[in-house]
Amino acid sequence: MSTYDLFGSINTFFIFVSLYGVLSQVRRIWHRKVEKTKGGATELLSINQFNVSYLAYLSFFIYGYSIEPFNHYIVWPRFIAAALVGIILYEIWLDRRTKSSLFSLSLVVLSLAVGVIGLIYGDTFVDEGRNVSTIIILAISLLIIQGYSHQIRLILKSGATGAIDLKMSQFIFLMDISTIAFALAMGIDTGWPLMVLAITSGITKIIIMYLFKWVRVSPVALQRRGVFSG
Repeated sequence: MSTYDLFGSINTFFIFVSLYGVLSQVRRIWHRKVEKTKGGATELLSINQFNVSYLAYLSFFIYGYSIEPFNHYIVWPRFIAAALVGIILYEIWLDRRTKSSLFSLSLVVLSLAVGVIGLIYGDTFVDEGRNVSTIIILAISLLIIQGYSHQIRLILKSGATGAIDLKMSQFIFLMDISTIAFALAMGIDTGWPLMVLAITSGITKIIIMYLFKWVRVSPVALQRRGVFSG
């Protein structure tokens, strides 16, 4: 087995592990909905963060079928991940019924359809798809900083994590580490966009995971929870 196939297989494994994390978030929302939890099923979930996560998965999906050779290790797991995050954005829309949540859901439906059309006609638009997806990946690397900064601010302001699921951050972090290794195995010339996004994503997950500890031990967090709930 080549280094490429080895790290590709490892990355695929951790992508599916991360999918369990995303599914855990979906299940947490459904549980809170059934329990009619105070604050709502999607309390403190940042639409910005999940928009960015969705676009990140989608851009990897497009990038995977736009490069030569077709990268099955990237394409199919990311497609499933994008669909799962789309479900989360759908649940946010159901819970909130706001213009921003409707816009996000519309973005998911439209962009996923365009992505699938690109897959079907991928041989015709390989170069264009790679250039477009590279630009999208770099833009999303910046948006990840913005989106997760918003989620981090919500946690710091409220002193609580609400409906946010820790497993999702933990498993996506593992995926980010394996993606960096896979990008190196692909070669810097081809894999550098994936590396940029994975490093950016990994840093934000470390901060989120730390904040789960912060809300438990910090007197400031305890005080802010009292103010926020009161």
